[in-house]
Amino acid sequence: MFLESAPPGYDQYREDIPHGHIGTVEYESGTVGSKRSCMIYTPPGYTKELKYNVLYLLHGIGGDETEWYKHGAPQVILDNLFADNKLSPMIVVLPNGRAMKNDRAEGDIFAPDKIKAFETFESDLLHDLIPFVESHYPVFTGSENRALAGLSMGGGQSLNMGFNNPDYFEWVGAFSAAPNTRDPEQLLPYPEKSTAQLRLLWLSCGVLDELKHVSDRTHAFLKQENISHLWYEESGGHDWPVWKNDLYHFSQLIFR
Repeated sequence: MFLESAPPGYDQYREDIPHGHIGTVEYESGTVGSKRSCMIYTPPGYTKELKYNVLYLLHGIGGDETEWYKHGAPQVILDNLFADNKLSPMIVVLPNGRAMKNDRAEGDIFAPDKIKAFETFESDLLHDLIPFVESHYPVFTGSENRALAGLSMGGGQSLNMGFNNPDYFEWVGAFSAAPNTRDPEQLLPYPEKSTAQLRLLWLSCGVLDELKHVSDRTHAFLKQENISHLWYEESGGHDWPVWKNDLYHFSQLIFR
């Protein structure tokens, strides 16, 4: 299925609407053995008197917790959608998916220890970050109240971790998933068990993306196994217009 482009102005700041807040927060990571940073977006009208769902939104191999903020302005996209009554109440957590003490995207970002750190992030997310969020913010704590999505490397992480932890996430999205995505037989050794609780499984990729074969392979396997999912091809390559468009559409489907 072809994914249409978001309407003009979807990513433009609007003065005449309420705005949320986005900022950097530190949490203690027992997995890494140090404090780590993430960014957290709270929606317009945020109050501790209500409870919210949580979307964990992951970056690519060359980024960190600020990548979406610097290049995708998710707070603008989400503010506009909230103003138009198109989103369920949620906060958005933007972690650093490179779980190591020096987690900056510097030097050789493809070094083995840095690639390994993206795998280690699974423990950091489940055992450190999620408990931090759920103890410091007024959020629902069921798997139906957590979504996991990401771009490129983060898209692969979302599939790897989402399928591996069906009791944690019922909404999973992969935008232009990168080759860190496990081979289908490893990704889903027990397809029915791993996906039984999923309310939404989203795969998307630009038609000009040189890594599209990764998403094509995953889509083909899911189709073969009769696993319900949304598969979208869209205009563009491995780039921000694609990923911002994905966030615009994906965010409207979760927590429904």
